[in-house]
Amino acid sequence: MVLSSSLDGPLLSQAVLSGMSSPVLVIDDRMRVQFVNPAAEQMFALSAPVLLDRFVVDLLSFDSPLIDLIRRVQLSGSSLSEYGVTLIQPTGAVHAVDIHLGPMPDRHDDVLAVLHPCSVARKLDQQMTHRGAARSIVTLAATLAHEVKNPLSGIRGAAQLLEEAAVGEDKALTQLICAETDRICALVDRMEAFSDPRPIERKPVNIHQVLEHVRRLAEHGFARHVRFDERYDPSLPEVDGDRNKLIQVFLNLVKNAAEATPRQGGEIVLSTHYQHGMRLSLSNSRERVALPITVQVRDNGSGVPEDIVGTLFDPFVTAKSNGSGLGLSLVAKFIGDHGGTIEFENEIRGATFTVRLPAWRGPITSDES
Repeated sequence: MVLSSSLDGPLLSQAVLSGMSSPVLVIDDRMRVQFVNPAAEQMFALSAPVLLDRFVVDLLSFDSPLIDLIRRVQLSGSSLSEYGVTLIQPTGAVHAVDIHLGPMPDRHDDVLAVLHPCSVARKLDQQMTHRGAARSIVTLAATLAHEVKNPLSGIRGAAQLLEEAAVGEDKALTQLICAETDRICALVDRMEAFSDPRPIERKPVNIHQVLEHVRRLAEHGFARHVRFDERYDPSLPEVDGDRNKLIQVFLNLVKNAAEATPRQGGEIVLSTHYQHGMRLSLSNSRERVALPITVQVRDNGSGVPEDIVGTLFDPFVTAKSNGSGLGLSLVAKFIGDHGGTIEFENEIRGATFTVRLPAWRGPITSDES
């Protein structure tokens, strides 16, 4: 059949939805299926005639999160997204999907459900791995501090004593020993940041003030050659977080971006926006967290080498010849401490880091704890 713009609205909408590669369903106010596309037929392993007019509860487990989400959209009349949701069919088939729901324009009691194959959930799983890797550094840092850092102080002291009597090439060698011991001690100091047992000090934080502070530091230091483009949402609520740690996070991301940009024409875009209905289901947990505040750091550099993209936030992974590979791992830890997420994507030109954070909801009362 040849489609044309002369088709009326409902017919054209059905044609568009039918052509989508992700499963699409329309559910009415009785919780019955009124439309499915071919991708949904394939997902449920049932034909459209069998699926139509069936209750959603007949297609999924009775406590499926999709049923609750549909009811919430019907009550609120607003769109909603849920990431990393597991749907289980009576046959035992399991699907990990990102769900996007919204009321139909012509019939607000009918809900359009789009089930994308899970993407953000996989990123969350990766971030759980990043956090596990960061925790493994805690033990390593403590061991190094005791078994390596303390003996290094003795080695440095001995080298300084030798330097007093050394001349020529011997003096240069003792200075090299001192410089290398200092470098190793500095590395151990950075690793010790992973073992800080104190919880973050949560307060309402104006993320735009954090980014403005980071931009000023960068412009007067490592990013003198960079032009900054700020695209902020002025209505953004405050973040539930630790201001100092958020400064460390974005200072690190901006520094990485500045080092990736060309010496001529370097540009970094700092942007923020509020994403309504952004809720994530954490792995191995029924808890759903709201992360509506999105901050992006985008540069126009050469991007990240593809061979390290999958392990970019792991400790000791770096594309820099003189890098320690701890900066982004520490960033991932701090974001994880906030209950947020960080994602990375290579662009056609440059790279983008996306940080999602919780909004401030006020202090927790005794009734809530």
